[in-house]
Amino acid sequence: MIYDLTIIIVDNIMQNIVRTPKQAGAILRRIRRNSVISQGELGEKAGLWQETISKVENGAPGTRLETIFAILAALDLELIITPRSKSETSDLEDIF
Repeated sequence: MIYDLTIIIVDNIMQNIVRTPKQAGAILRRIRRNSVISQGELGEKAGLWQETISKVENGAPGTRLETIFAILAALDLELIITPRSKSETSDLEDIF
């Protein structure tokens, strides 16, 4: 499902536009790997099971917001919500 808003996950390197759970998972996985921590280590830091981290990174639909916020906090990331830009979703999906 595509929504009429843009979520941006901000890390030290760039702002990442997210419009689907799959995109969010891919970005979180990349940031975790660049931080050189395992899913298990991230899970411990976020107070979540490793399996939950895996599901989020694989874009599992229906992930609770509190789960996302726990992962963002554990990775020292911010979440910004803005009005949707004019670019097409297909343009963004080609990036991933």
